[in-house]
Amino acid sequence: MTPLKYLGAYPASVQDKVREMIAQDRLGEYLGKKYPARHAVQNDKALYAYTQTLKQDHLRNAPAIDKVLFDNRLDLTHRALGLHTAVSRIQGNKLKAKKEIRIAALFKETAPEFLRMIVVHELAHLKEHDHNKAFYQLCEYMESDYHQLEFDLRVYLTYRDLAARAKTPSDDSAGSS
Repeated sequence: MTPLKYLGAYPASVQDKVREMIAQDRLGEYLGKKYPARHAVQNDKALYAYTQTLKQDHLRNAPAIDKVLFDNRLDLTHRALGLHTAVSRIQGNKLKAKKEIRIAALFKETAPEFLRMIVVHELAHLKEHDHNKAFYQLCEYMESDYHQLEFDLRVYLTYRDLAARAKTPSDDSAGSS
């Protein structure tokens, strides 16, 4: 049975459907048909503008964002696809706090829906710090299809892992006698 580390919280019946698509080599086809386009947001300046537009449309009263960027250091090994931070500094007798959003660089090559989902997720953290009911309601307010996109993003990450494993020669065949 193929372990599905990104889909572990989903019911067994859903995982079985994904495993069936993997066995039939249809996962890439499913994703390609559902998400054929790639977005045009390819640099930090464009990502900042994109994020500011979403914030202005949905979270006008949220704290200002000082920096938004694609981060090559964020990846699945750190279990982070996006990161929101508040950096506080003392300058003279004033405390200055800067809000930053970092998006994993892998999102440069994804469908626009996936980029929107991860930006919405990080923006929601401006108002709700924990992944609670209010947080997910806010995500759905900003992106009505949020839960489906999150699921499909997890399917995409599964597909990426499988493709990477297929490119790498197996260690099992080496050194056995």
